[in-house]
Amino acid sequence: MRRRVLLVARDLLDERPQAPMKGMRVRNLWDWSKAKVAAHAATGPAMVREEPGLWLQREEAIMGTAIRVELWCEERGRGEAAIDAVMAEMHRIDRAMSPHKADSELSRINREALHAPVPLSAEMFLLLVQAQRFAQFSGGAFDITYASVGHLYDYREGVAPDAGALQRGRAAIGWRGLELDARTRSVRFLREDMRIDLGGFAKGHAVDSAATILARHGIHHAHVAAGGDSRVIGDKRGRPWSIGVRDPRRADRLVAVLPLVDTAISTSGDYERFFERDGVRHHHIVDPATGQSPTAVHSVTVLAADGLTCEALSKTVFVLGVERGMPLVEATEGADAIVVDAAGQLHTSSGMSAGRTPARH
Repeated sequence: MRRRVLLVARDLLDERPQAPMKGMRVRNLWDWSKAKVAAHAATGPAMVREEPGLWLQREEAIMGTAIRVELWCEERGRGEAAIDAVMAEMHRIDRAMSPHKADSELSRINREALHAPVPLSAEMFLLLVQAQRFAQFSGGAFDITYASVGHLYDYREGVAPDAGALQRGRAAIGWRGLELDARTRSVRFLREDMRIDLGGFAKGHAVDSAATILARHGIHHAHVAAGGDSRVIGDKRGRPWSIGVRDPRRADRLVAVLPLVDTAISTSGDYERFFERDGVRHHHIVDPATGQSPTAVHSVTVLAADGLTCEALSKTVFVLGVERGMPLVEATEGADAIVVDAAGQLHTSSGMSAGRTPARH
């Protein structure tokens, strides 16, 4: 299996014990990285001379998050056309899969699937098939029917369902109650009050689709991000892409820097959409078994070959926790994970190596 490198910055974890971190085989890789990662961090991409060609980047608000594209192209026109195509694809997926748009395909499913089978586009059907496979693989920890409860929370207004509403919503959750018919390419709900939401799964699909589009446009070096889901395509012109994993309790700090090439990555955390009440943090990740927010970990970052696998595994490990979730990462070919648990400890899968950077002076 290809070994990835995890660089953990010592000064970013200086309030925590300096002993080797659980799950890691520690190896000092600073000598390898200082000429590339550190130099790039000090100078920034604007100081790097790249001939011939240029770097382009753009950010737009789509799918309820920031969509960012950075790429290298030999001609500005080709690069701009590639970014235009990616943004158009993001808008298309949002129109089809948003639960907030009444005319989306997903909203139509939620309105009609309890009463009769709903015919699906080929794209939606395949996504639901994959979601069901991940649900089975995870023992239901990943389950798009979580939305039967998830829609009862309002994170902006700080609203949580009362006990009665939570009980009714929980009764509607269950991936086995979502019936797919390959012959008619349709879906039907078998439980009253059932809803689905693709959420980050749709974003993982979107970055995968973006990677395909960029390849068609002849782009070989790019980074596409949709909130916590992203893909790096190729390297960054002779060096790896440096992707930071933020501290879930300190937005201005990182717990790790990942040098990556040709990889998908997804981070699920309890710090993006949440509210606190009576000392309890209610966040947007819902445990399908309880209808409530899991508390065992603060963030999970997964690396894999594609965005769908990353997204499903990151949610799975977040719900199950380190002891039950990490074995599923180990069982997935080419996947790795970094977990920050509720005690602030860092855990990694066996495919990761670690080096601790020297403290800044």
